[in-house]
Amino acid sequence: MIRNVLGSLLGLIGATAAVWSPFRAWYDGRHGRDYRVEELFGSAGITDDKAALMGSLFLPFLFAAVLALVAVVLRSRLLMAFSGVVVLGFAVLWMVRQGQAAGSLSVGGGDGEGLGDGLASTFGAGALLILAAAVMSGRPRRRDRVTREPAPEPYAEPHPAPVEDPARPPAPSAWPPPPQDHS
Repeated sequence: MIRNVLGSLLGLIGATAAVWSPFRAWYDGRHGRDYRVEELFGSAGITDDKAALMGSLFLPFLFAAVLALVAVVLRSRLLMAFSGVVVLGFAVLWMVRQGQAAGSLSVGGGDGEGLGDGLASTFGAGALLILAAAVMSGRPRRRDRVTREPAPEPYAEPHPAPVEDPARPPAPSAWPPPPQDHS
């Protein structure tokens, strides 16, 4: 139970970071919400066109956050890991397309040039979601669950003990008697 709570907490933090990351600078001071999702898959690549919020990188990260919430409710490790893969996949895909458009990617300093902290929080969010999936114990499997079947009968001797006849004493044992403690 502790593992599920800790995994759920990590998953919720990761989902929050994933949804928050498009509102931060990704490259050269441009926010993630300014990149259109179709630019990642189109032949034109990344352009300077602005995107509507629901057509931007916010959409796949919102989808991943909803997956993470469903994973928390269902205690599903698979859904949690999938949401982390979605976040990391879109971040890597964006990096590839941005690198193609810019010719190269650079890690910038504090002047707003190069890769920004929005992209860094995206990678952190994806890592947290995958870590949450690893930490969670998930739901018990069907065969591991406690069934509500009646308890088995206690073990009974296959044959009842023989009735002793007080007129006939038992036969002597071939083994010596156990030592007696005379303390």
